Amino acid sequence: MIAEDTSEADSETENYFVSMTDMMVGVLFIFIILLMVFALNFRTSTDTSEDQIKELRRQHVIAEDVQRQLATLQARIDAATVRLADAAARRRELLQAISGQLKTQGLDVIVDDANGVIRLTEHAVRFDSDKSIWDPKDTNTQANVEKIARVLFAVLPDYTACRGNVCRDDGRSTVETVFIEGHTDSSGTDDRNWQLATERATNTYRHMVAKQAGLPVLRNRKGGQVLAVSGYAAGRPIDPAATDPARARNRRIDLRFSMDIDDRAMLDEISLVTDRMRVEIGRMGAVAGAGPFGSIPARIGP
Repeated sequence: MIAEDTSEADSETENYFVSMTDMMVGVLFIFIILLMVFALNFRTSTDTSEDQIKELRRQHVIAEDVQRQLATLQARIDAATVRLADAAARRRELLQAISGQLKTQGLDVIVDDANGVIRLTEHAVRFDSDKSIWDPKDTNTQANVEKIARVLFAVLPDYTACRGNVCRDDGRSTVETVFIEGHTDSSGTDDRNWQLATERATNTYRHMVAKQAGLPVLRNRKGGQVLAVSGYAAGRPIDPAATDPARARNRRIDLRFSMDIDDRAMLDEISLVTDRMRVEIGRMGAVAGAGPFGSIPARIGP
């Protein structure tokens, strides 16, 4: 009986160890599976990280390229700003030189520095209502127009690019056009006023070049005459009052000075650089999940 009891105890003990062994094997098997899953996840994560690192490096290269293009663009803008400042300074200097000499010779003129205009008042060049030429008996206006022609021919050559076929390029801004502008008062029809304004400018031009034949010789960089005419009818009054003195002030000649600032090539280059930057920024945005370029602001800067 004792032997039988011992055998049964040994059998129970053996079954217990078999169960424990199976359990340990099962746990080990699960651990191995988890380890394999972890290893696979780690490998995938590593591959993804490497791809991200490569993409970040590529974006860094793109960002550096955009930065270089921005620096180039800024340099172009700075150069254009310098040219604009020089042109403004040169025009201001020109206006002062011409108006100063005209005032010295007794002409009543007003300088509009912001718009580059020397205004010849009704006391300098007088037009009667509905007339495109001054009264032949008005020797004062005729003499004043001749003085204007002499002063322009004395001052303009230093501010123009060419005199005939002889041109210079000292890097300074030059005059592109001097507009002789005709104006009318508000009386009369629009058609008549446009005709009057243009004829007043044209007649003033003709009288000036008749007295100073050298004026048409002055040329801009494109080879065109510096002197030109334009008419504005009653569209630019200096006195809106409906009085005879106001109308007389509005019947006038203005001299408008336009400087030669040819930045078309620079603007084309800026446009090209900007387009390139937009493409690169679009690529970076698409990779980052911003979608197509249309979702990225096209404007750069404030």
